[in-house]
This record gives sequence, C-alpha cells and structure tokens, in this order.
Amino acid sequence: MTDQNKKIHPVTNQEDIEAAVPTAPLVPRGSSKSDHGDPAAASAPPPLPSYPLPFNRRSKPPKSTRPRRGCTFCRCLCWTLSILLVLIIAVAATAGILYLVFRPKLPDYSIDRLEITQLTLRNDTATAAASLAAAFDVTITARNPNKRIGIYYEGGSRIGVFFSGTQLCQGSLPKFYQGHRNTTVLNVPLAGESRDAAALFGEMQREQQANGFVPLDLRVRQPVRIKVGKLKLMKVRFVVRCRLNVDSLAANNRIRIRNSSCKFRLRL
Repeated sequence: MTDQNKKIHPVTNQEDIEAAVPTAPLVPRGSSKSDHGDPAAASAPPPLPSYPLPFNRRSKPPKSTRPRRGCTFCRCLCWTLSILLVLIIAVAATAGILYLVFRPKLPDYSIDRLEITQLTLRNDTATAAASLAAAFDVTITARNPNKRIGIYYEGGSRIGVFFSGTQLCQGSLPKFYQGHRNTTVLNVPLAGESRDAAALFGEMQREQQANGFVPLDLRVRQPVRIKVGKLKLMKVRFVVRCRLNVDSLAANNRIRIRNSSCKFRLRL
C-alpha cells in the first residue's frame, strides 16, 4: 500500500482526556431536569392540606359512632309508654276479673224515722242575739246487697241535719262491720246549737205555713274499708246526702217524713 492511503490518527494524551471530562454534574441537584420540570413530579397529585376541607352540599357527612340525644330520648319515651300501657292493661284486666267474680253493688241507705227531742229558741240578753238549740233522733237503715263483699265502718264519721244551708245538729255513726247481704238499723242521736238563729227560726215557720212541710238535708261522711274475700282494701269515704220533707218541727213530737231521696258517692 502507498503512503497516501494510510490514515493518520492523532494521538490524544491521557491527561488531556481526563481534563476534558467534567467532574461536576451538568444539572445541579434538586433542580428540574428540563425547563418543563420533572415529568414524574408533574404527574403526581398535589399533597392534601392539613386543615379539613368543607363538605360538598351534595355529599353526605360521615356517620358518627356517638349516639344522638334525640334517639336516646325517643327510646326512653317509647319504653316508658310501653310499660304504662302494659300496667294499664294489667289493671283493667284485674278489675274486670274482680268485677265478674264478686259483682260489686253500691250499698243502700234510707231514713226511716226522725224525732225532734229539742228545738228551743233562746235569747241571750248579754249579746242580744238568739240561738237555736236542736236535738234529733234519726233512724237510718243501711243495706249491703253484695254476696262476697263486706264493709267496715271506721271511726271519724260525721252526720248532720241542715236547713237552708245552716247546720242544726250533728253526730256520728258507730263503728261496726256489715257482712254479706246484711241489713243494719242504726239509731243515731244528733245535737247542736245555731247562733243568730232568730231569722232562721222564722224562715222555718214560714216554710211550714206556706207549703205544709219543712225541707231538710241530712249529710253523712263515713270512712269505710271494703273487704273483698279475705282481703281488706284501702280506706275510702262514703258520702250520702238525703233530702227530707217533714210535716212539722214541733219539739217532743215524732215527725212524719213525707218523702225522702238519698244520693250516694264514693271518694278516695
């Protein structure tokens, strides 16, 4: 081969090669690799903020595990109403069974006789006022029509005779037990005195002359205990009110009762 065909390659020094290689990176660390930034970093979603974001109006808030006060109150109310309903049904059923078994009936009262032993108008010279002293004997018939119910008549009763709302005399019924289907006749003495009774006594005489009778009211308040079988129940109060029309109010005279009607009530 000729010398013209030979290629001449320049010889590079090793020191020049090492000097040409850069020792520092072309792109500083922490900087983006291009003007548009790192593609991996650009595609990553932005970090969430530390403060809570407001909920969208259409999105539902998360359910709370803590029980709400409204639900607790509703449950308590439902339980209370259910218990009350059960108690009412139980009491009604018990009352219905007792009624069917014992068939309770109200007692019956009547005024058979009324006698005035004293009716005197007294004038007090010191006060220039008149007082009316009255004493009656009343015969009362009490009937218990029940077959399985007894009645205990307790102490603390009160019976009085009234004219035009003014009490003339008063007394009390004795304590006794009235058994099943029993009829008891009571003779009760009554006594009392009314102050400033001149006008009252005159009104009584006018009633007798105008109508031929005198209207009187007899009122009884009697505490009793009901015995159902062998069970003695709580104390209740009988209230009896009788309307009487008597022919006269003469002392020491057995008064004829023209007509009478009694009403009975029961109070706890």
